[in-house]
Amino acid sequence: MPSDPPAAPYRPDPAIGAISGWLGSPVDPADFPRCQTRFRNDRWAAAVGLNGLDDSEWIEHFGRFQPLPGNLPQPLALKYHGHQFRVYNPEIGDGRGFLFAQLRDGAGRLLDLGTKGSGQTPYSRSGDGRLTLKGAVREILATEMLEALGVDTSKTFSVVETGEELWRNDEPSPTRSAVMVRLSHGHIRIGTFQRLMALEEHDRLEQLVEYCLAQFPGPLPPEDAPGRDEPAVILLHQVVERLADLAASWMVAGFVHGVLNTDNMNISGESFDYGPWRWLPAWEPGFTAAYFDQGGLYAFGRQPEALHWNCSQLAVALRPLAESAPLIAALNRFGPLYMEAVARRWCWRMGLVQRGGESDAMLVAACEKALRETKAQPDAFFHAHRGGRGGEGELGEILGAYRSIESEHDYWSDSAPQSMLIDEVETIWSAIDERDDWQPLHEKVAAIRRMGEAHGPAPEPAGHASCGAHR
Repeated sequence: MPSDPPAAPYRPDPAIGAISGWLGSPVDPADFPRCQTRFRNDRWAAAVGLNGLDDSEWIEHFGRFQPLPGNLPQPLALKYHGHQFRVYNPEIGDGRGFLFAQLRDGAGRLLDLGTKGSGQTPYSRSGDGRLTLKGAVREILATEMLEALGVDTSKTFSVVETGEELWRNDEPSPTRSAVMVRLSHGHIRIGTFQRLMALEEHDRLEQLVEYCLAQFPGPLPPEDAPGRDEPAVILLHQVVERLADLAASWMVAGFVHGVLNTDNMNISGESFDYGPWRWLPAWEPGFTAAYFDQGGLYAFGRQPEALHWNCSQLAVALRPLAESAPLIAALNRFGPLYMEAVARRWCWRMGLVQRGGESDAMLVAACEKALRETKAQPDAFFHAHRGGRGGEGELGEILGAYRSIESEHDYWSDSAPQSMLIDEVETIWSAIDERDDWQPLHEKVAAIRRMGEAHGPAPEPAGHASCGAHR
C-alpha cells in the first residue's frame, strides 16, 4: 500500500445507467434528524477528486445524499438473489444501502460509492434500513487493517452519525446510528447473476457479462483453456482467479470474514460487506466469526472452500451462455491458483523473496506447524519472523535458505506489531460510546496505515497488472 493513493481530478461516469433499468430500483435516502461527520477518508477522496469538499459539502453529499455533479441523479438499490448459508433466497437485494455514484480514478478504473445504513428500500423486508455507529466503526477498522495487509478490499470512505436511536438484538440498545459510504471497484455480486438466471432473463444475463468484462478488465484464460473466447467463460476464469487470490489474502492475514454468502461475493474480487468479522487470536482452522454460524460453515479454515463453492454457483448461473465443460475447466483452476497465491502472499508478509514451488510450500507448512504448536498470535508470529529472523529448528533451517526483502522502515523495530483482536476493537468502541472520545480510533487508524507503509504493496500475480482491482 503506498502512503497515499495517487491524486486525481473528479471524473464522474455513471456507466451503470445503461443497465440500471433492470439492475436496480431508484430510491430516496432517509431524512436523518442530524448529520455529523465522524470519519472521512481523505486519502481515497483525493484519488477520486473529492478531497476538496468542505465540511458542509461533505454532509450534503454523504449525509443528505444530494447527487454529485454529473453523476447518478437518484440512488439505485441493486437487485440480487443469493445462497445464504447455502440456502437459496430470492427475497434479498440492497435492503439498507444503494449505489450513490460512479467515478473514475487516475488509472481510468470505474469505482462505486455505495452506502450502508441509508434507509429503507423495496428490499428491506422487515429491516429498518439503518446502521449502528458501532457497525460503522468496526468497518473502518476492518477495511483499514485489511488494506494494510495487502487485501483487495473496499475502502471506508465516510461515516456520518445520524442522530437516531436504534434497537438491536446483538448489542446494547438503544444505540447510536450512522450512515456509511464505501468506495469499491463495483457492487456486482454472484447473486446478481443468480437472480437473472432464476428469472430466465438470459438477454440481460449476457448484457451483465459484457458490462463486467468492460468495467472489470482482466487477463484472458490460458491459451489451452476450452472456450477461452466466449465472454461468459472469460468472466468465470477472471472471477475464479480473483476469488482464489482473495481467499489466500484472508488466510495470510489471519482474517475471518464470517458471512460468505453468494450475495457477499463481488465479481471484482474485492473483499467487502463486513459484519461479524474477526482476526485470529491463534491459528485455529475451526475459528468462527459469527455467533450464528454454529456449524462452522464459514470458519477460518473453510474460507477457501466457501469461495470455490460460490464460484461454482456463478458457473451454474452462466450455464445459459456457455457449455458445461469450459465452465468446469475454469472452476478446476481454483485450487492451484489458491496455492500459488498463498505462497506469494505468505512470502510477502514474511518479508522474504520467493523461491518458488516446493520450497515455498515447505515454508508455509513449517510456519503453520509452528503456529499450531506455539499457539502464537499470527500477527506476532509474522512480525517476529520478518525477513527470516527468529527461526529455530526445522523452521530456522527453512528460513535460512531465503533471502530477505530489504526494508528500512522503523516499524520492523517495534517491539510488537499492530493487530486487530476483538478486545481492542471493543476498547476503541467503548471510548466512543461512553465518552465520545474518538482519539483512540484515529490513533489506531494512523498506526495501521504506518504498518501498511512498512509492508508496501502486495505483489500481483504474474501477468495480472491490468486486472483492474484497485488496491
